[in-house]
Amino acid sequence: MSGTGGGGEGTAAVETVSSAGVDARVGAGIDYSLFLDCVHCGLCTAACPTYLETGNENDGPRGRIYLMRGVVDGRVELTSKVRRHLDLCLDCRSCETACPSGVQYGRLIEPFRVDMQKSERPGWFQRLVLYGLFPYPGRLRWALAPARLMQRLGLDRVLDWTGLPRLLPGPLGRMYRLLPRLGPRGGRLPEVFPAEGQRRARVGLFSGCVGEAMFSETNLATARVLQANGCEVVVPRGQGCCGAIHYHSGSSDPAVAMARQNVDAFPDDLDAVIVNVAGCGSMLKDYGHMGQETAGVEDSVIESLARFAGGVKDVSEFLAELGLRDPTGEVPWRATYHDACHLVHAQKVRDAPRELLARVPGLELVPLPESEVCCGAAGSYNLTEPEMADALVARKLAHIEITGADVVITGNAGCSMQLQAALRELDRGVRVVHPVEVLDRSYRGGAKRISRR
Repeated sequence: MSGTGGGGEGTAAVETVSSAGVDARVGAGIDYSLFLDCVHCGLCTAACPTYLETGNENDGPRGRIYLMRGVVDGRVELTSKVRRHLDLCLDCRSCETACPSGVQYGRLIEPFRVDMQKSERPGWFQRLVLYGLFPYPGRLRWALAPARLMQRLGLDRVLDWTGLPRLLPGPLGRMYRLLPRLGPRGGRLPEVFPAEGQRRARVGLFSGCVGEAMFSETNLATARVLQANGCEVVVPRGQGCCGAIHYHSGSSDPAVAMARQNVDAFPDDLDAVIVNVAGCGSMLKDYGHMGQETAGVEDSVIESLARFAGGVKDVSEFLAELGLRDPTGEVPWRATYHDACHLVHAQKVRDAPRELLARVPGLELVPLPESEVCCGAAGSYNLTEPEMADALVARKLAHIEITGADVVITGNAGCSMQLQAALRELDRGVRVVHPVEVLDRSYRGGAKRISRR
């Protein structure tokens, strides 16, 4: 492959075939004009985390588009080597931010992967954990109960000292390593939080699955901050997982079913559906596209999914548009802000979190170098691609260290787990929090100064 702006190997490692076989038809349902939007300028390569690590053209957006288009055209065989380059993509969408031609990379890689993985039988981890556990907060809370008890009694430190967790096979060992400090198990959120003062909006709160099971305090903080800003907050009981775990791993039909469940769960008279997890927010906003990209979905269903998606707002995005009521409590922290990929690149929400945090008395916000480069979490990527995930989080931690921050602020549960685990292993004593938790502390009177150990 030729073009300017790329480096590394420069030529796609592909095999040419004389005619389109079964594999070559993968991706045939994608709107072909989306491939043609790419002019192969290569400006995306400098923004791509996997290309930055490997220097291989095939591991950058331009190379992957070339590979996918070649498969669709029947010029490229979908070999295990080609699949590997596509599997290594984080789907962070940083290339979309960098692209001057407006290439919708997510509209290419996501349906292509769905099509590509239809011929593959999910492994045990995917079936039992990613599909059978993570999307269900009730099951996940029960599964986490022993870990929560061990942390409370300090037995997890004893277990770490023995080295036994290192004996856990593959992704199970990674799951143990990534497990955050779990707070006391809270009860279900009330179905309605009344607005404080004059009501300015009526919103729904998307509580999620992993976020609800592991970061329920963030959901509670979100509801309180919205209340403090004059919002009546509705928390529908019938909502469920956003569907991202299934869709991004190639299982589109269950993802659409989850999307329809969420559409039915939220009332029609809301001013917005609020989400505080960047990955979930990106998925919710893409419901219409997902419906279009999934075979057999009726037009009426696609319309309802798209209509729902149009009302979804990240909590920072919504509060910035609504107009934040001044937080008054001092939060004397030296902090830095990490841009979650699916907030800054997929949702294009960049300035709002920083604008809100700038309103918090006492908070010192230090710029983070390469803030928009992925930390390696990327949903379940840090479980399935450990080497690349570890390389990216090491790069991120080096930049965090430069800032001298005592707190890292980020708007995504996956980023939080990834960063917490890496910081814990290095014993840095740096805390990771969500932007709404900072606002919540300020509205509730402030916080104590944090110093590294």
